[in-house]
Amino acid sequence: MIGKLKGLIDSYGEDFVILDVNGVGYVVHCSGRTLQKLPRPGEASALSIETQVREDSIKLFGFSSESERDWFRLLQTVQGVGSKVALGILSILSASELGTAIATQDKAMVARASGVGPKLAARIVAELKDKAPAFGSVDPIVAKLAGQDEEANAPSAVRDAISALVNLGYGRPQAAAAVAASVKTLGDGAETGALIRQGLKELAKT
Repeated sequence: MIGKLKGLIDSYGEDFVILDVNGVGYVVHCSGRTLQKLPRPGEASALSIETQVREDSIKLFGFSSESERDWFRLLQTVQGVGSKVALGILSILSASELGTAIATQDKAMVARASGVGPKLAARIVAELKDKAPAFGSVDPIVAKLAGQDEEANAPSAVRDAISALVNLGYGRPQAAAAVAASVKTLGDGAETGALIRQGLKELAKT
């Protein structure tokens, strides 16, 4: 089994890259996020590889990190999630974002992926909720603030900043994550306005 490939980027396809390893071109399927991170043709790159062997084919899937590969494997333990859907989810959510979405039971966040309907999204977050901390770097502050009951105990500036971001159209878990990151940057005594401005900067990074 192939676990890693290192070589030169030969060319790109819609959902794959051809990686030239000592003159052999490997077709490696990747998420949209991974493809965007790879360099131009002719430049060197390395990918963590998942090999899937079927009766009629052998497919290679490439990932920019082992964490992303772990999530790819874990997602496919859920009924209805194959390699295509798993890559679709990883195309819109990073490993940490996916971990946070599952830890906070944010079905809407997962349902943004192509091929994932509300029922499948609900099944994914329900079945993987106990496994998320092991695979995603879920900030405990994020998980805490994402819950309505826990959020009620947060400082008023934090609650107001989260509400403001939610009113701007962001999901509560995303807003909670942005404000949590803002508190770390600005300190516990930061005012609402500063938290909102910093929160918007954090959201722009994703």
